[in-house]
Amino acid sequence: MTDFVFARSQMAMSLAFHIIFAAVGIGMPLLMAIAEGLHLRSREPIYLDLARRWARGTAILFAVGAVSGTVLSFELGLLWPRFMEYAGGIIGMPFSLEGFAFFAEAIFLGIYLYGWDRISPVVHWLAGIVVAVSGLLSGIFVVTVNAWMNAPTGFELVDGRVTKIDPMAAMLNPASLQQVIHMTLAAYVATGFAVAAVHAFFLLRDRSNVFHRRALGIALTVAAVGIPLQTLSGDMIARMVAERQPPKFAAMEAHYRTEAGAPITIGGIPNDATMTTRYALRIPSGLSLLAQGDAQASVRGLDSIPRDEWPNTRIVHWAFDLMVGAGFAMLILAAWAGWLWWRRRRLPDDRWLLRALVVAGPLGLIAVEAGWIVTEVGRQPWIIYGVMRTADAVTPMPGLVVSFVTFTTVYLFLSVIVLYLLRRQFLETHPTSTGSR
Repeated sequence: MTDFVFARSQMAMSLAFHIIFAAVGIGMPLLMAIAEGLHLRSREPIYLDLARRWARGTAILFAVGAVSGTVLSFELGLLWPRFMEYAGGIIGMPFSLEGFAFFAEAIFLGIYLYGWDRISPVVHWLAGIVVAVSGLLSGIFVVTVNAWMNAPTGFELVDGRVTKIDPMAAMLNPASLQQVIHMTLAAYVATGFAVAAVHAFFLLRDRSNVFHRRALGIALTVAAVGIPLQTLSGDMIARMVAERQPPKFAAMEAHYRTEAGAPITIGGIPNDATMTTRYALRIPSGLSLLAQGDAQASVRGLDSIPRDEWPNTRIVHWAFDLMVGAGFAMLILAAWAGWLWWRRRRLPDDRWLLRALVVAGPLGLIAVEAGWIVTEVGRQPWIIYGVMRTADAVTPMPGLVVSFVTFTTVYLFLSVIVLYLLRRQFLETHPTSTGSR
């Protein structure tokens, strides 16, 4: 049992570390390509300088993401050999496609980084576009694997053996579309707000700095456009979870008892023993409306599900509330920025807005982490929902505590290195401190 706990803890640590770099690896190339595209259109040197600066940051994050992603691939075989034996033939194709996308991203990022003044500006910009598209595809292929674990399709079981594998059906499982859209938008929103926070910080110190004004404009636009779409995708994925994974949906809302006109439960302390949630705020009929589009519809509670199939209600509910709370905070902030832009028709640079952007910088990444906790912990006790339990997939190898401590130390070391390199990158002074607004 101890090895099972350490195996789950090590995988959780690895995923929590890697998901940050995966999300930023999707978002940063887009910002980089937008900046260079604006340079090609306007011929303003400031955009070219911005693309160069963002490209260097992208390279740092890509390198660390490559390391953590490689570690994860090893851990799948090391920690979960029975899962890979069972599912390898089904999920092998999206993992292979992710590998192609990763190598394409690496190759064209190299061309982009070393192609300044060596290839034509348009070809160089197109290389950046390929980096952005490859990063997006890499994320999509991995998310389809996770979606398959939540909604397994594309195979048949005969005497406990997997037969008649259809890799395309597995990739296009019923959860794929919703999860791909949600995660992709989350990556763009999280990156947009994080980058906007950095440049808002420097603008508070020097309001006339054109470099940081243009950077803030691009990052804030990506974030502000993405967050309302993200909110809509959240509604879409919630309905899918309610239909296909009732235990996860019930745990997300700390919804213990099946009832019509079920309320949305916000906050509170879930108690599985008493099947109650103390100190919660409830919105009458909200959950029925969210899940079924009908305020009087019946919503299954945890009472209709065998007790040994319950996920950890507290963790899932609190992570879900954290994700939703962070999302709504960013939505309000984007609406505020949009209102200021509409009134003044220029970059919204109100001091209070800039301060709020700095504070909100980590919210997108926090929401990404919380969302993956909901996805993974909410699926428990299944590693493949309804097919294979997590306890049946873990390695029988003893001594996983050593592996857990070793990898945790490596991640901490990498975190320090990344923070040091990014700090040097961000604290570089820029000569452009005057210019038009």
